[in-house]
Order: sequence, then structure tokens, then C-alpha cells
Amino acid sequence: MPPITDRIAYWDHYATGVASDHDATPEAALENAFGWTQYEGHGPGDELLADPASALELGSGRGHAVAALATKSIDATGVDLSPVQVAGAHAMWGHLPNAHFVQADVLDFLSHTDRTWQAIYSIFGAFWFTDPEQLLPRVRERLTPGGRLVFSQAEAVPGPYGVQGMYGAGFTGPQSWVYRWAYEPDVWARILGEHGFVEVRAWHGPAPEQDYVGTLIVRALRPR
Repeated sequence: MPPITDRIAYWDHYATGVASDHDATPEAALENAFGWTQYEGHGPGDELLADPASALELGSGRGHAVAALATKSIDATGVDLSPVQVAGAHAMWGHLPNAHFVQADVLDFLSHTDRTWQAIYSIFGAFWFTDPEQLLPRVRERLTPGGRLVFSQAEAVPGPYGVQGMYGAGFTGPQSWVYRWAYEPDVWARILGEHGFVEVRAWHGPAPEQDYVGTLIVRALRPR
């Protein structure tokens, strides 16, 4: 049975449900922009990117992390599949000269751009929902020599690794789904090494509460 999901509609629907009170003002949005984990105020910040002059976010959502980098004079670009998310990002952050937002599929965007970036990152974004066998070669090509890749997502459910399906409307709703890819840290390290990345570090960041879901965080470099 072929997939019947309209992926743009799926993520537009998601976008309409993620607005929250603490993002009501730009100040509050910037304060909470760089959370690599799913817990606000918990975990590392943008120091994981080192000090890039340019950065690309894959699955940039409402653009808060892109804006946070742009306010530090970093040339920051965000790519997202959802027109709703990109329109919201433009509305809130379009005045920042160093913040750029593109509505596109990340594989198409990476395949057709001729730009390179010193850092490429994804925070619970497109890296979770894109086949790494297709994504990693394109990311490596678009990183400058010595450039840094960082991504995060929820830690994998023990046992069912690899590609997983996720229904968007629940088990009683329309047949709408997306796929996501989940592995243990050592497997991610191996996959990245096979695709030519070096100095790979992959780890589980613990949750702020015992027995809560942790966060997978991965950092790697393109060789110089």
C-alpha cells in the first residue's frame, strides 16, 4: 500500500498546535530558543555549535533558534516543510537581517543549493524524520571542511530501532503518518562514521526527572 500522507498538510496541522504562552513575545522566544532537549531550561545550549559564522537548521519550525543565532551576528538559515511554520517565522523574525527562512523539503533543498555552512543542526527536527542514508551525504556535502553537525531527538524506545511509523491523527483518525529514524548512540556513531564524519560523539542526555524520557544528542565534524 503506497503512502497516502500529505506531508506538508501533516506538518501544517502540527504547526497549528505548537504555539504556547511562553513564546508570546520575541524576548521569551529567544530566551527559550536553544533547548536541545524536550525539557525547557534543561540541557546544553548553542555552545554545541562552537562559534560558526554561518548555520543551517533542518526543520526550523517557528524559527526561534535561527533568530537566536542571527542576533549574535551569525548568518542563520532555517528550512522547514510547513508553510505555516515558515510564515510564522517570517512574521516574527523577518526583520532580522541575518535570519533567513525557506519553505522546502530538506533533501530537495540540500540537493539544489550551492551554499555551504559552518554548522548544520536539527533540534527534534528533520533529522529525526528523514532517512539518514539519504540525508547524511547531502549534509556532509553542504558543510564546510571542519564544519559541525549537531542534532537531537528523543532517545529510542528500547528494541525497535531503525525506521518507525507514527500516526498523526491517532488510531481512530485518518490514515496520516510520518516515519522517523531512531538508533542507540553507538549505532548513530557508526552510521556517521560510515558517511565520512569524524570526531563523532553521541550520547543520551538525562531527563530532569528520574525515569523520564531522555534525549539523544549527536555531534560530529566533516573532516578538514
